Amino acid sequence: MGRLPLTLCLTFLVMATVTFGMPPKKAVDVPFGRNYFPTWAFDHIKYLNGGSEVHLILDKYTGTGFQSKGSYLFGHFSMHIKMVPGDSAGTVTAFYLSSQSSVHDEIDFEFLGNRTGQPYILQTNVFTGGKGNREQRINLWFDPSKDYHSYSVLWNMYQIVFFVDDVPIRVFKNSKDIGVKFPFNQPMKIYSSLWNADDWATRGGLEKTNWAKAPFVASYRGFHVDGCEASVNAKFCETQGKRWWDQKEFQDLDAQQYKRLKWVRTRYTIYNYCTDRVRFPVPPPECRRDRDI
Repeated sequence: MGRLPLTLCLTFLVMATVTFGMPPKKAVDVPFGRNYFPTWAFDHIKYLNGGSEVHLILDKYTGTGFQSKGSYLFGHFSMHIKMVPGDSAGTVTAFYLSSQSSVHDEIDFEFLGNRTGQPYILQTNVFTGGKGNREQRINLWFDPSKDYHSYSVLWNMYQIVFFVDDVPIRVFKNSKDIGVKFPFNQPMKIYSSLWNADDWATRGGLEKTNWAKAPFVASYRGFHVDGCEASVNAKFCETQGKRWWDQKEFQDLDAQQYKRLKWVRTRYTIYNYCTDRVRFPVPPPECRRDRDI
């Protein structure tokens, strides 16, 4: 075999030395009961198609929710959700991970309902060591009540990435080296719920839930969990470094993912704690690393 052209050799050399980001592995849809169980108001959860689809129901008496059977240290967690349609003001549909301690860690998706015709607001937050106050809010680029869309979290030792239909909408990097706590030693369970929060959810509580429109229904499919399962008291993942989400290509976003993140930042972000100079005259230290400023 003859020698390869110099330009081709250089191309191979670059490919061998550069770390490329990659989207998470494709989520595997499973029935609700594989990974989850209801936690309250059991009569307000409806199971369809053998448990492959679940409806959460909110009325003037109660909402409802469910949680994962296991606790996890790192992984990829995904849910297909169709939000409450129509006049959903005052309602909150939540999908989040949380540990159990008094200084808990938490990774939040919260979907804030709105009056008919107004866009849903997606609020994300990250708690570390019991401290939150890292709210970001975006308007989605589609109506999330018209069809199912995928909402997922990739969490490893290097970063937490929030995805909407595989579009990264937020990154929280491990910034322990600059004094910012990062979730790494508290296993988290996965939760989801539909509840009334009209004291704050829509326009700061100005828009109240219209109970004449009840019952409100949020629909779920997918129930994907690919995580390092651990007891609630575990401090480390026994397979640390061996799972797909630990590999180099998932330690950062690639150029295309950062481009899509910038697109969300530029066109759809309506609030970012990193740019709120009233609350934070000096931006929190993680903001620059997370490319929020």
